[in-house]
Amino acid sequence: MLGQTEKGTISVHTENIFPIIKRWLYSDKDIFLRELISNAADAINKLKMLGYSGEFEGSAEEGAVHVTLDKEARTLTIEDNGIGMTADEVKKYITQIAFSSAEEFIEKYKSSEDVNQQIIGHFGLGFYSSFMVSQKVEIETLSYRTDSEAVLWECDGTTSFDLGPAQRTKRGTAVRLFIDQESEEFLDEAKIKELIRSYCDFLPIPITFNGEQANRQKPLWVSSPSTLTDEDYLEFYRYLYPLNDEPLFWVHLNTDYPFTLQGILYFPRLRPDLDFTKGQIKLFCNQVFVTNNCEEIIPQFLMPLQGAVDSPDIPLNVSRSFLQADRTVRRISDYIAKKVADRLKELFQEEKEKYQQFWKDIHLFVKYGVMNSDKFYEQVKDIIIFQSTASEEYTTLAAYLDRNKERFGEKEKKVYYASDTSAQANYLELLKAQGVEALILDSFIDSHFVNFLEQHNPEVRFARVDSEIHEQTLEQDNANQLVDAKTNKTRTEQLVDLFKGKLHLPKLNIRAEALKTQTIPAVLLLPESLRRFKEMTALMQQKQMDFLEEHTLVLNTNHPLIQNIPQLEDEALSELICRHVYDLALLSQKNFDAETMGQFIQRSNEVLTRLSGRAVGTVEKVEPAESERFHD
Repeated sequence: MLGQTEKGTISVHTENIFPIIKRWLYSDKDIFLRELISNAADAINKLKMLGYSGEFEGSAEEGAVHVTLDKEARTLTIEDNGIGMTADEVKKYITQIAFSSAEEFIEKYKSSEDVNQQIIGHFGLGFYSSFMVSQKVEIETLSYRTDSEAVLWECDGTTSFDLGPAQRTKRGTAVRLFIDQESEEFLDEAKIKELIRSYCDFLPIPITFNGEQANRQKPLWVSSPSTLTDEDYLEFYRYLYPLNDEPLFWVHLNTDYPFTLQGILYFPRLRPDLDFTKGQIKLFCNQVFVTNNCEEIIPQFLMPLQGAVDSPDIPLNVSRSFLQADRTVRRISDYIAKKVADRLKELFQEEKEKYQQFWKDIHLFVKYGVMNSDKFYEQVKDIIIFQSTASEEYTTLAAYLDRNKERFGEKEKKVYYASDTSAQANYLELLKAQGVEALILDSFIDSHFVNFLEQHNPEVRFARVDSEIHEQTLEQDNANQLVDAKTNKTRTEQLVDLFKGKLHLPKLNIRAEALKTQTIPAVLLLPESLRRFKEMTALMQQKQMDFLEEHTLVLNTNHPLIQNIPQLEDEALSELICRHVYDLALLSQKNFDAETMGQFIQRSNEVLTRLSGRAVGTVEKVEPAESERFHD
């Protein structure tokens, strides 16, 4: 047992930690080339910084990184003409794992405003990624210091190394990898070219591969928007996404406070395979590609956007493969969302016609965004637009309510909407004939969007066009209110009783109204609340309630067919026609399944057979099909 508290230090066995760093630090072998080229770029930038500070007299030679592949020797060499290293610096920065020369350099020259934006490395681990693909690594280097000597460092992937003099006469560093048998793909020229373009295409330092220029160098996002044309943005988009259709518009990001961030985000055209969970935005750190997975800094609803974002202030993990969530990341995410909102408002205010043309492609972004971010909703709520039955132009919710306040009254703020203009054509015709305006909300997201709008506008009530009959679609029906002396019932009451008796559906409510049209015999109404509940249970894949648990059939007493049914003496034909009227109304609410459609067709044929028999004076007796309740 311990008699008193002891203090100690945790020991790390290099024999165990080195293989872990080589094999498991990085998620992908390809990253080794990014890390080594980044180190070479850092060496060149460090030399520039020393020149600015007067510690180096400078050189007429332009900084450059040269990548050379020798298939026969199985070597891949990454060489720079940067700051170089002395023997002591090799021991300090190479043989000590996680001792970063970049961090030390940044600390020493932190008074320089842009040192952090020029130096890429931070963790002192990137060099060791070379052992993921190599059986041996050599470093040949000569420092910029005039009194230094060239040195050669060699290591076979164990914790042992050799350090001695070298013959190098040029300032800079060459890292030579002897590719192992398990990494044959890195002896392929096309593979190396692809990796250079993927990871280092926009490094502001020229990179050559076997003597040929291999990177573009200048990304468009570092240019001032005032100097760029639409064609510049489109050309850059084609370069990033060569197989895609041209984008709708774009947002240029550029800020240096409270963080540094640049980039360009493009709004693509809507595709059937749109996936809001899959990122397509490329993340860069100091113009070096990091990842396509940048969910942390791009709000989820903007993930389908395309383009690139670059920031030296984005916190990365030690392998520079993933972001680490912190306050800066959240602030960057909010900034990007705000810039997108600002661009949308700019289009709405300055190019309204173009904005309306784009709406069919961007409305999913906007609706999904506002439902996921109250802050984004507040930013764009006044530019959310809707297609209307009253005009070919789009309208805002506020404009719709203002136009219809006289019709609905000051207190009642009601919005009629259609979710399927084909299936709900009768209802739209009925409303349109009386000048009642409806909005078109027919995308898969709109059923949820309607609920969202009601939650954020509690004074507004949305009603689908097939959920109720607007009072202006009705006219006074004096003739059908006359009382029959024999039955002591009005004609309307007799009609309702007739349909109830023929349909035998106890949970069906039946009303007879004089609609201001003679083209629609009947409509079926499903209460808004019940229909929404049904949609919610379907979304949650729960057992659904009977579709016809509560619904209403409205008979149009102005239609000749409805007027003539009570006069039929053929009871079987009367029942068939009542059922047929109900079926036709039901079709506007729900597609029939195979069994119900078969029954509908059989009843239709029976109606036609009986009517044709009456026309020629002979009526063949045909039994009506058995009526069955329609279930989901």
